[in-house]
Amino acid sequence: MKFSANLGFLWADRSLPDAIRAAKAAGFDAVECHFPYGDPAAETRAALEETGLAMLGLNTRRGDVTAGDNGLAALPDRQEEARAAIDEALAYARETKTGAVHVMAGNTKDPCARTTFEVNLAYACEKAAPDGIMILIEPLNPRDAPGYFLNGTALAAEIIHDVDQPNLRLMFDCYHVEIIEGDVIRRLETLLPVIGHIQIASVPDRGIPDHGELDYASVLSRLAELGWERPIGAEYLPAGDPDPDMSWLARFQNKG
Repeated sequence: MKFSANLGFLWADRSLPDAIRAAKAAGFDAVECHFPYGDPAAETRAALEETGLAMLGLNTRRGDVTAGDNGLAALPDRQEEARAAIDEALAYARETKTGAVHVMAGNTKDPCARTTFEVNLAYACEKAAPDGIMILIEPLNPRDAPGYFLNGTALAAEIIHDVDQPNLRLMFDCYHVEIIEGDVIRRLETLLPVIGHIQIASVPDRGIPDHGELDYASVLSRLAELGWERPIGAEYLPAGDPDPDMSWLARFQNKG
């Protein structure tokens, strides 16, 4: 089994290029990030080329975080900003040869949110397709992301079906799905045809994925049986250590 270091959480105290180098030294097979925009894309690309690691994904900007924004693409009154965020993310992805962009929906209960989200996702898919970039959507749990529009895998699957673009896929974060719905292995089996990326962290503390409610040895074993070959995203919170314990990584890498 292969793993990608999510640099939004791991080595987050370092510049993105230095975090990429740390992920390589720790033995990760790839990297991904949240919001890379504070680091020049040319420097990020150079670090990726130096280490030989691929950047699997990055997020669109959340908007005005101080005002409570957590994405823009489902907000009916923010479409211009949402498309600017999509354009920005795709430009960074192109320059760094990043494989996917997670388009963040945002916090809203507006009755037009779903239509707005689907229209903006269609826009993102069209702009991303010429460069082979995947567009991802991710359900977030209400404990960590209260009010987030995309709050379940069934809704995500319906939206993917409605938008009907080959480069639109589900980001299946086992941590979020376990909190929202549970039954993670069965949902992986069912949703596998529309999944573009999988992430892991322990539940409920979002720590190292070697403890808690989810038995990742079983989850990863089943994914291997299902033929999943792409790196799994390690999107977990380290325990405050600038050089986090990575002993779990070698154990899990040897499982598939």
